[in-house]
Amino acid sequence: MRTWILSFSSVFAVSLISLIGVVGLSLGEQRVRRLAALLVSFAVGGLLGDAFIHLIPETFARAGDTLVRSLLILVGILLFFVVEKLLRHGHEARHPRRPRVSTDRPALAAVNLVGDGIHNFIDGVMIGSSYLISTTLGIATTVAVLLHEIPQELGDYGVLIHSGLRARTALLANLASASVAIAGTVVALLVGSVAGISVTEHLVPITAGGFVYIAAADLIPELQEDHSVRGLLVQALVISCGIGVMALLTLLE
Repeated sequence: MRTWILSFSSVFAVSLISLIGVVGLSLGEQRVRRLAALLVSFAVGGLLGDAFIHLIPETFARAGDTLVRSLLILVGILLFFVVEKLLRHGHEARHPRRPRVSTDRPALAAVNLVGDGIHNFIDGVMIGSSYLISTTLGIATTVAVLLHEIPQELGDYGVLIHSGLRARTALLANLASASVAIAGTVVALLVGSVAGISVTEHLVPITAGGFVYIAAADLIPELQEDHSVRGLLVQALVISCGIGVMALLTLLE
């Protein structure tokens, strides 16, 4: 029961991040852009730190076939690549590049919400699976998910506004999409409870691979847009802070 309470508390907190769009609008576009760059850097450190300090060591902590576990990490990377590729292809097929007169883009909003919903479902599975292993692993994964959700939800809210939705409608739609993470957590907890801990042990390396992919393929390229030396130093420092937070969480063990 304690695992369920902790899992639902974490996924509820993650879902509420979708409301950050209101804060973003109040800060103004320029401030949001500067803040987003710092958040992305921190998320990179958090995701890589969780993967290499918590998830991957946990994957190899128990006796078993190391080849299979290594392959599962790679499966996680490949899985996220395939999912993102399909979502991008669906978006381009429905929304080809051509001049548009109207600012109303319902297809763009729909594709964004579906893609975000799938992503949030996977986040919920990650959180639930991690708590089935240990409380410390669950907390670390929750923090990592929170870190990369903040800049993502800011972007998602902006996309929905750009697609023609009213501010309140966009906020509620984003919250509904984020709430899909709860379903992912329920599935992970039920599967782990029924099929045993071995299922969860397979999900942990896949989660690690997913975190590595998000950080390396999605977030780090965003940081490369800033070519200044100052940007490099700030990004490296903030990434290190994200890794440091994950290292400090080991003290809870």
